[in-house]
Amino acid sequence: MSLETPNKPSKSGAMTPGSIATEFSKMDFPAPSGLKLSIPTKEKEIQNPQQQEVGNTSSSGGIGGGLLSAISSVFSPTSSNGNEDTGDISGPEPEALTAARRKFRSESISEQLSTELSAMKLPQPERIFGPNEGESNAAKEGNNGVSAEDWDKIKLEDEIPEAVKEPKRMTHSRHTSRADAALPRTPTIPEAPEPSSSKSQAVAKEQKVTPFDVEGEVDAEGKDLGIDYDKLTKRFGASIISQELLDRFERLTGQKPHPLLRRGTFYSHRDFNLILDRYEKGQPFYLYTGRGPSSDSMHMGHLIPFMFTAYLQRVFNVPLVIQVTDDEKYLLERDVKKQAELMKKIKGKKPLDLLRHYKKMGQDNIKDIIACGFIPEKTFIFSDLANVGGAFYENVVLMAKTITQSQSRNVFGFSDSDNIGMFHFAAVQATPSFSNSFPQIFGTRDDIPALIPCAIDQDPYFLLTRDAADRLQYKKPALLHSKFLPALQGAGTKMSASKENTAIFMTDDAKKIAKKIKSHAFSGGGATQEEHKANGGNPDVDIAYQYLSFFEDSDEKMERLDKEYRAGTLSTSEMKAACIEKLQEVVAEFQKNRAEVTDEKLAYFQDPSRKIDPRPKPKETDAPAPLA
Repeated sequence: MSLETPNKPSKSGAMTPGSIATEFSKMDFPAPSGLKLSIPTKEKEIQNPQQQEVGNTSSSGGIGGGLLSAISSVFSPTSSNGNEDTGDISGPEPEALTAARRKFRSESISEQLSTELSAMKLPQPERIFGPNEGESNAAKEGNNGVSAEDWDKIKLEDEIPEAVKEPKRMTHSRHTSRADAALPRTPTIPEAPEPSSSKSQAVAKEQKVTPFDVEGEVDAEGKDLGIDYDKLTKRFGASIISQELLDRFERLTGQKPHPLLRRGTFYSHRDFNLILDRYEKGQPFYLYTGRGPSSDSMHMGHLIPFMFTAYLQRVFNVPLVIQVTDDEKYLLERDVKKQAELMKKIKGKKPLDLLRHYKKMGQDNIKDIIACGFIPEKTFIFSDLANVGGAFYENVVLMAKTITQSQSRNVFGFSDSDNIGMFHFAAVQATPSFSNSFPQIFGTRDDIPALIPCAIDQDPYFLLTRDAADRLQYKKPALLHSKFLPALQGAGTKMSASKENTAIFMTDDAKKIAKKIKSHAFSGGGATQEEHKANGGNPDVDIAYQYLSFFEDSDEKMERLDKEYRAGTLSTSEMKAACIEKLQEVVAEFQKNRAEVTDEKLAYFQDPSRKIDPRPKPKETDAPAPLA
């Protein structure tokens, strides 16, 4: 049907509202009289409403009140003489006028309040300024207000991204996980008060720790101060591993804690106490760790976490899953020049060649991992490129939907220039934390938690995972965090697979190990023999002592070396000789085990159809306990 012109009669002759209005406008009606409407008597009330008195807020609302008063008076249904019998025919006030009236009143009151406050001589706040900041009387008089230590704490709290904070949910939330119900109301390990330190005053550049970038604090002179692990632990909201927890571990397992535990290399945790609860009750759990292939051979920094995980598996006698993230290494390489050089080295012609290179590198690393001594019947090692699918990929999808782009940016530092695979990979790394991702081990059970030994920089991944576990109604993973293992050059440096002299590689022979320690290992001793004998050395920064502490089981020997080195009776060369002997022993044993890894053994560890018994074995018996 056609639409008629609004101000013309329709074809049927019916008058439209527009045509009625047109006809009325043509008529000459007399002016209305006797309506008793209130009309402003002062012309300036309309022409200059901004000049009305600011203090008059009873009806006009201060600034802007003149205009509002004029508008209100014109349309007011109240007569000027106060008589209620006004003969008003104006009807209810239009909604738009009501909104305008409220807006004018709100704005005018705010402006008036601001004007009055600015005219008052209020005392300036004295305690919200940081050291040497602000224009307060306290700052001018030399009182710095908040102390440097407290100010550092305030700034630290402000730097915590929401995405990496431990989720705190109300008990009535429908998203509350079953793991939350098991948490004690009071902390199992009381937190020690943070020691006051003047170190924060000297920090010119704060530390940066993400899964992809690790940078220590730097002082005003450009000196690397290393990583402040107490600050990092507080930032991530983890708990320090206390002596009480180590004593309980030894009491339940009958095993002395590994040197990496009792000497503080693995120093913080999440819910490790709950894992010990399950072990004590005979309830199942499993271990999960991983490796991103970055070289054909692992170095000492790669070996130590796997060595520690193998120890935990032997002590607890539980299943272990190891994820080899060959996909991650392809996705997360941001250096275009480095990729081009690698393509040239492998004689690759297209991106697929580079992807397959990382896959092959991952297979070589799996042989290294097997050589660390895991229990074959209870260990499943898998490559993402070869195995992601089925039940595992179902959990990848579930996990991916719980992570927002904003969280990925805040936690990992991603930007618009990063590929979407980098954003998505967090879901892939999180998925092994859920037991039903491995039906050949746990079937469809989703209530069996994982214990994850990892470096502290990987914790943000699992903060997101633990938060997602609430929403997915899965068990939260527990974690054991390690400190970063320094390169040969000392604290503040990092082992690199691409820099030969920063690390001891597992393919190095005895002579090369000795040469690297003698030539490149940072010494905490004196500059000369005389100075060392007079003042002693510092084993806390001595790389030979640090490396030795990772592998030497005897506490008595380590205490003796520490004491003699500090006293200056043990020389730097003698400390390095002790380290060389132990490292040569460890690497030789590894190389022997590596030579025994056949293609058949490689396939066995990666067989996704191989059934693994997840039932825990009661202590001092070989009969498996029921899967509780």
